[in-house]
Amino acid sequence: MDKTTSELETRNALSQVLSSIEDAGLMEKFLVDLCTPAELRALSERWHVAQLLDEGEQSYRDINAETGVSTTTIARVARFLKDEPHQGYRAVLNRQKGH
Repeated sequence: MDKTTSELETRNALSQVLSSIEDAGLMEKFLVDLCTPAELRALSERWHVAQLLDEGEQSYRDINAETGVSTTTIARVARFLKDEPHQGYRAVLNRQKGH
C-alpha cells in the first residue's frame, strides 16, 4: 500500500468516526483529544470565518478586525467557500440553514 492510499484510508476512517458522533459534548471532547490547542483554534476560526463570509455583510478587513484571523486565511476560506470543487463549507452551511 502506498502512502497516498494509506492517507486516504486514514482520512476516510476519521471522516467516518466524526460523522458518527451525534453528541456535541462528545464531539468537543474528541476534538480536544485529537487536536492540539492551535489546531483546534485554527479549525474553529476557519469555521467562524466561513459563517461570516456566508452572511456577506463584512469585508475581509472587517472580519480580520473582528476575529484576528489573517486576511490570507480569510481569502483561503472564501476561495474554498465559493470556488473549490469540494464545497464542504457550502454543504454544511446550507445544511445548517435547512436547505
